[in-house]
Amino acid sequence: MSEVTSVTAGGRSARPMLRPPAGRRSGTFVGLVVVVAILCVLGLVMVLTSSTVTSIDSAGTAFHHARLQGMWLAMGLVAGVVTLRVDYHRWRAPLLTGGAVAAVLAALAFLLFPSPLVITVNGSSRWVRLAGFVVQPSEAAKLALVLFAASLLSRRFDDLSSIRAVLLPLAAVFGAMSALILAQPSLGTVVLLAGILFVMLFMAGIPARQLAWLMALGGGAILLFTFLFSYRRQRLASFFDPWSDPYGVGYQIVQAQVGIASGGLTGLGPGGGRASLAFLPYAHTDFIYVVVAEELGLLGAGVVVGAFFCLGALGVRAVRDAPDPYGAFLAAGITGWLVLQAFSNIAVAQGLLPTMGVPLPFISYGGSSLVVNLAAAGILMNVARQGRSR
Repeated sequence: MSEVTSVTAGGRSARPMLRPPAGRRSGTFVGLVVVVAILCVLGLVMVLTSSTVTSIDSAGTAFHHARLQGMWLAMGLVAGVVTLRVDYHRWRAPLLTGGAVAAVLAALAFLLFPSPLVITVNGSSRWVRLAGFVVQPSEAAKLALVLFAASLLSRRFDDLSSIRAVLLPLAAVFGAMSALILAQPSLGTVVLLAGILFVMLFMAGIPARQLAWLMALGGGAILLFTFLFSYRRQRLASFFDPWSDPYGVGYQIVQAQVGIASGGLTGLGPGGGRASLAFLPYAHTDFIYVVVAEELGLLGAGVVVGAFFCLGALGVRAVRDAPDPYGAFLAAGITGWLVLQAFSNIAVAQGLLPTMGVPLPFISYGGSSLVVNLAAAGILMNVARQGRSR
């Protein structure tokens, strides 16, 4: 099969789109490959051990969720290879980034209307059944926001202090995404999107006064949407004192703390924890870090934390060595996204933040999250591969 080629404005054939971009296998690039590979392998193992009971209950076989996770991992690796091999500059086109945002907004809006394709769980409509797969549009929203923001910031690099040229377009896209995601409802994802955008604006050098106003507005909005709904107020109360209702709203946090404490230094062994026996709800998704800590102990949990620290450090190096502002903005957005999401998940599992409902990147069970995360990691590696020599 011949390689796909792009065509320049003058009609001449450019280099094949799937040919690796010019660059080198730097230490940053190799480090990113190793860290992501470790997290993906660990995630597959932990999904297997944490979902056994759930798989038997839902599908009659202990390997149902692990088999699906393996399939999604294969799809994610394909997506990562594609984004690694296609020069990241091709994602900068306003038509492409605008199209990605429009597609995500359309998918998010589709969730608002009753349909056999829309899956509702515990009152939340966040998933669409598409060609036999379950897709979560809010996961794609993270990548679409990074692509749009990086393209806009790089194209208006000489006018970053302009509210009309920079902040208003970003606020419009972020606001539209947030409104539709809040309707699902999912406040945790909106908070994460805000964090990603803040990282990119901070890295761009937006004036401190504008950043301060944005932080104040964002913090006020989070408090407003927290206290407007009774279930969020209960979740916040259980965060401060989960033992006041250990069998009700505080049950999940209590079981998470018990699981982490039970792991000790070396853990109870794969499959030996109580969390994986359905004592902890959503153990294989949002609370998989608890399973890691209980079954692999402090050492295994430390490996996860250390891996994300390394991912953050390598991402910062990719930002520093990026050959152009667009690459730097892309690397900053993706690094901020993955690291913020990881440590938010870990903090929730340890009772340091209220429950947010965000998965642990590369480790938690979930097809949309894994595929999108690997596609984003491929772009980050692409930037690192083309980075300037030091």
